[in-house]
Amino acid sequence: MAIRERLSGNEAVATAMKQINPDVVAAFPITPSTEVPQYFSTYVANGEVDTEFVAVESEHSAMSACIGAAAAGARVMTATSANGMGLMWEMLYIASADKLPIVMPLINRAMSGPLNIHNDHSDAMGARDSGWIQLFSEDNQEAYDNTIMAVRIGEHKDVRLPVMVCLDGFIISHSVENIELLETDKVRNFVGEPMAPFYLLDSENPVAMGPLDLPAHYFEHKREQAQSMFNAKTVIAEVFADFEKLSGRKYSYFEEYKLDDAEVAVVVLGSTAGTAKTVVDELRAQGMKVGLLKLRVFRPFPAAELAEALKHLKAVAVMDKAESFSAAGGPIFMDVRSALYDLEARPKITSYVYGLGGRDVRTTDIEKVYNELKEVAATGVVSSPYNYLGVKE
Repeated sequence: MAIRERLSGNEAVATAMKQINPDVVAAFPITPSTEVPQYFSTYVANGEVDTEFVAVESEHSAMSACIGAAAAGARVMTATSANGMGLMWEMLYIASADKLPIVMPLINRAMSGPLNIHNDHSDAMGARDSGWIQLFSEDNQEAYDNTIMAVRIGEHKDVRLPVMVCLDGFIISHSVENIELLETDKVRNFVGEPMAPFYLLDSENPVAMGPLDLPAHYFEHKREQAQSMFNAKTVIAEVFADFEKLSGRKYSYFEEYKLDDAEVAVVVLGSTAGTAKTVVDELRAQGMKVGLLKLRVFRPFPAAELAEALKHLKAVAVMDKAESFSAAGGPIFMDVRSALYDLEARPKITSYVYGLGGRDVRTTDIEKVYNELKEVAATGVVSSPYNYLGVKE
């Protein structure tokens, strides 16, 4: 029977980590992720887990310790935010290149500078091509569930990649919501025992990890790494299906909200989806055929599935809580537009960058996007493909 609780997003993630009982957690505090290792270190001190907790002097060292432990065959987790992940930058690529399934809750926060501790997605989007799987959470329940599923996904023999579990700083991390926990024994049965196919401490089958990789082999290793990301799409779907059998909660690459008969729709990820759903309901009550697609899996990017879900629409707006500085729209926008390119009849598409540095996004802001989409659908003309929502120009 599910256990009803009231937890913040950070405590929900830490609770999932406790139930998973990883071999090693190495972490360094940074707002707004600090509570995750803080809660978890309490579980260690109280003897509630068997985990070796490694207190380090920086986030670079945290990821370095995680890499060493995972290479030795351990199940490893950490947590960080924004500039902390920025200090890990070198090691993110090494973790994915060495096929080490580290799970890292990333409590999304704006990257400096200027210094800002509030939420946007610039940290995750900056690392989108680092070789990590990225799962995004709308609320505390999804953050908890994603943390559990991430272990199964990353450790699968056909994947062996690290996983970021993304949740919005303060909006999710520090807000308390009702949540349904699974029993600990069910969580441990679901994730199973760590089964590394090769590891440094296996004296019977010695291996090297992270050696110098010259032109004769580097390309092939990158191709193999890319294949693992292709494989992850299939594995993610399988893990989602198994988790539904366990919990009754259904997940997919994305959530379609009132999208079937919609004429226009917004694509968004993270906690903003909850606000957008309210707007969809209000506009539906006024007779507008509007819908929402909430991305849950950003890497690997579900391009074909997303194109199929959006192909019937007249106009689509993609909302990015990060600036790509490409002068060609936000990062999610560019991937969505690419996914739609091969459709014979493509919906018109526009980019909206919003919420940088924790700027509030209100229902009236999202309603403005839908009203502009309605105009695009009626005229077939996109007058402004690249837009900023809620900025003081």
